[in-house]
Amino acid sequence: MDSIDKLILGILQSEARITFSELGHRVGLSTNAAAARVRRLETSGVIVGYRAILASEVPDPGAGLEGFIDVRLKPDTDSTSFLKWAGTEYAVRDAVHVTGPYDYILHVVVPSTKALDLLLRQLKADAGAAQTQTRLALR
Repeated sequence: MDSIDKLILGILQSEARITFSELGHRVGLSTNAAAARVRRLETSGVIVGYRAILASEVPDPGAGLEGFIDVRLKPDTDSTSFLKWAGTEYAVRDAVHVTGPYDYILHVVVPSTKALDLLLRQLKADAGAAQTQTRLALR
C-alpha cells in the first residue's frame, strides 16, 4: 500500500459515495486508475464493505458507552466473513487483528448497556465469536 492508497482510504472513510472521477481528481489519478485502485483494495481485503449510518444510530458525542471487545473466533469462522460483518455493524468503529489469546479487538460505541448486550449477542450468533471480553472506556 502506497501513499495514494492511504489518501484514497482516508477519503472513502468520510465520503464512501464519492465518484471515481472526483476521487481520482483529489488524489491526482484518472477516473479509471482511481477505480482500479479501489477495486484492488476491495479484492485484497483492505476495504471490507461500505455502509449507511443512520443519524438515529449514532450516539451523541459524550453520550453512550465506548468500549473494547476482545473476540476469539470459533475454529470454523473465517476471518474474512468476520471482518465483513464488523464492517457493516454501525457500533464497530475499528476491528484490529491481534496476537495473544484473542483474534480481534473491536473498538465500539453504543448508546446504552442494552445496545451493548445486543451487540455481544450478535457477535456470538451472527459473527462467529466463540468468546468475548469487554472493557469499557472511562474517559
